[in-house]
Amino acid sequence: MGNRSSRHRVVVIGLGRFGSSLAIELVRGGSEVLGIDSDPRLVQRYADELTHAAVADTTDVEAMTQLGVPEFRRAVVGIGTDIEASILTTSLLVDFGVPSIWAKAVSRQHGRILERVGAHHVVLPEHDMGERVAHLVTGRMLDYIEFEDDYAIVKTTAPAEAVGRPLGESRLRVKYGVTVVGVKRPGTGFTYATAETVIDRADILVVAGRREQVETFADLT
Repeated sequence: MGNRSSRHRVVVIGLGRFGSSLAIELVRGGSEVLGIDSDPRLVQRYADELTHAAVADTTDVEAMTQLGVPEFRRAVVGIGTDIEASILTTSLLVDFGVPSIWAKAVSRQHGRILERVGAHHVVLPEHDMGERVAHLVTGRMLDYIEFEDDYAIVKTTAPAEAVGRPLGESRLRVKYGVTVVGVKRPGTGFTYATAETVIDRADILVVAGRREQVETFADLT
């Protein structure tokens, strides 16, 4: 899988509409993606677009181990049609100790079960399409809302260059074209940001701007 950091390696299980759109978006964003599905036709369809693609029974411990799935730090379960396979696969990833597991639910009840077996994030795709979730899976973005006219709002951790300085001084709008709308300090509620607001390392920022600009901002390390 190359020598890129583990943050950029994601296994996507289930290459239906949601899983495939998410996997392709992750690859576009520079991630290395292993796509797995039990349907050879789907694997064949997306093999050229993904870093690696494999046909496997994702509820089978041995098959998943052979593919190196336990070594991934990020996994997405996009299985939609077979709820049992979705739950068993998620449970398997939990047993492997994968630290960040995203799972697609087809209903709120299904979502509750996925949470119970240990999924860290449950997605209802009618609200969260694959492209949006891709931003959340890899980056420092904690939430991402995209509007029709290429405008987006993200919730992200504070970049190092903004820490310890008033917002007006770090001039993020000038440099990145984004506006910090609000700040959430641990243990307190959200407050509106002003030029005088001093950013702390643990702060969560709500940032608005053009889609490309907020994505660039959220990727700052």
